[in-house]
Amino acid sequence: MQTELSKTLGVEHAVFGFTPFPAVAAAISRAGGFGVLGAVRYTAPEDLKRDLDWIEEHVDGKPYGLDVVMPAKKVEGVTEADVEAMIPEGHRQFVRDTLAKYGVPELADGEASGWRITGWMEQVARTQLDVAFDYPIRLLANALGSPPADVVDRAHDQDILVAALAGSARHAVKHRDAGIDIVVAQGYEAGGHTGEIATMVLTPEVVDAVAPLPVLAAGGIGSGRQVAAALSLGAQGVWLGSMWLTVTEADLSSPAVTRKLLAAGSGDTVRSRALTGKPARQLRTEWTDAWDGANGPGTLPMPLQGLLVAEALTRIQKYEVEPLLGTPVGQIVGRMTAERSVQAVFDDLTRGFEQTVDRINRIAGRSGK
Repeated sequence: MQTELSKTLGVEHAVFGFTPFPAVAAAISRAGGFGVLGAVRYTAPEDLKRDLDWIEEHVDGKPYGLDVVMPAKKVEGVTEADVEAMIPEGHRQFVRDTLAKYGVPELADGEASGWRITGWMEQVARTQLDVAFDYPIRLLANALGSPPADVVDRAHDQDILVAALAGSARHAVKHRDAGIDIVVAQGYEAGGHTGEIATMVLTPEVVDAVAPLPVLAAGGIGSGRQVAAALSLGAQGVWLGSMWLTVTEADLSSPAVTRKLLAAGSGDTVRSRALTGKPARQLRTEWTDAWDGANGPGTLPMPLQGLLVAEALTRIQKYEVEPLLGTPVGQIVGRMTAERSVQAVFDDLTRGFEQTVDRINRIAGRSGK
């Protein structure tokens, strides 16, 4: 599954795997794809450094990249405490009432909540980059559009390609004009933050809009047939995220989440603002239903919503309160029915791709098989 882009990056298969887990990112690269570590959860630079050190030791010299969440426009002088103060008391009370309804225990005295949505903040993202640029990463991806111009220039100075996610052709053109090297066309089916246009429609629109820039297709892709379809639409590769959540190398903190993912069908996700304030596809749960229902207070804009629910989600996950327990995931979750290794996923992708290409060749009269 090679394309011009995969050859440029020196990878065997044009499969880019986004994951928050260092072990998964390294395994993706070792399997012949391109592992991309998500950095948004690293609020402490030393934690990111530790995990990049680990990847360097376990990637067998194969290329890999980093994904950050960084706004293109800088906001000066705004601290996390300033943002916290903007959260209305009514929304805080709704969180307390919902947790009480399901009997979610409090955290222990002195125990801090887990991951907080702070990676969007200018100073946090830049500390991540200060660490990352000391490593031989080959790709820097940004999930909030084009990164600031000075970041793009700094990456290019170090021969690092820059990618940005787009949910429309209009956004993709903005990325091209900002000097981005790769556009990830992320369709409606994708997990996490996503737009309203389906992958089948979005991919060729973006390919045509930014040609000759390479485009990666994302959203609803989890088989070799779908990889072949993406390349047929003009993409130079695929960007997969959800598929890696249930691989054996993943380190999901909750076994209950894994069970829910393996049991879910493609119709068991919802595009909700409950997690971060921006529409994000995730497992539908009684938590998302509460926020999206008529009796809810309405979600807050990003980043207020993420800061508001951070401790609540930590409690839900720690105590595995299953009715409320969810995670960002795409509609491809319906294919995620068993725990497999990263290598097994790649074996399935390549086998399915070869069978599909052979089938199309037969239809076109180009093969005697």
